[in-house]
Amino acid sequence: MKFDIITIFPKIFDSYFGESIIARAVKAKFINIKVWNLRDFSKERHLKVDDRPYGGGPGMVLQVAPVFNAVKKILKGKGKARVILFSPSGKKLDDAMIRRFMKYDRLVLICGRYEGVDERVAEKVADEKVSIGDYVLAGGEIPAMVLVEAVSRFIPGVLGKHESLETIKGSYPVYTRPEIFEPEKGKKWRVPKVLLGGSHIKIAEWRSKKGPKEAKSEVKSLT
Repeated sequence: MKFDIITIFPKIFDSYFGESIIARAVKAKFINIKVWNLRDFSKERHLKVDDRPYGGGPGMVLQVAPVFNAVKKILKGKGKARVILFSPSGKKLDDAMIRRFMKYDRLVLICGRYEGVDERVAEKVADEKVSIGDYVLAGGEIPAMVLVEAVSRFIPGVLGKHESLETIKGSYPVYTRPEIFEPEKGKKWRVPKVLLGGSHIKIAEWRSKKGPKEAKSEVKSLT
C-alpha cells in the first residue's frame, strides 16, 4: 500500500512515522509513505499556496491550483488510487471505510490548513472528504496519521501474530501484573479471577460479555 500525503508542513510526520509499528512496516516494505510539500507545486512568487477568501471572512484559504498540480503528478504513478481530502464536513472515518480503502493500491491524502481548502478541491480533485471526529483541528496532518495507521494495521505482515488481535483486545477490559495492586493501605484492586483460571473458553465468554460484538467472534472460534 502506498500513501501519498500532501501538506505544507512535511516535517510534522517525521517523528510519528519514524517510530514503532509504522516505522517497522515501512522498513519491511509492507507500506510506502511519501510526504509531498504543497509549496513545491506552487507557480506563484515566494511559493505562495493560500489567499484571502472571496466574499470576505477571516483567515486564508489553500488555493486549488497547487493542490491540483500535486495530485496530478502523484496520479501518474501506477495502481488504483483514491484521493481523500480531510475536512470537518467529511464522512466520519470508521472500520467499514478503512476496509474499503484496502481495495486501493494507493491513497492520496490532502491535508487542509488555515480556514480551509478551496471548495473546488472537494468538488473536482478529491474523490471524497473524510473526518476523524466531530471537532475541528488546525489541519489535516493528524487525521492523515490516524488514517495511515488505521489502514496499515489491516495489511498482512504489518502486525505480528500477538498484535493481530488488537482490534478485538481493545474492545474489552485488559489487565496485567501485578495480580493485586494496593494503591494505599486497606485497598486492593484485583484482576478478575476468570482471567487467572487458564480456561480460554471461559475467558472468551467473559470478554464477550464485557465488550461489544467484535469479541463474540473469538468465542465462536473456541467453541
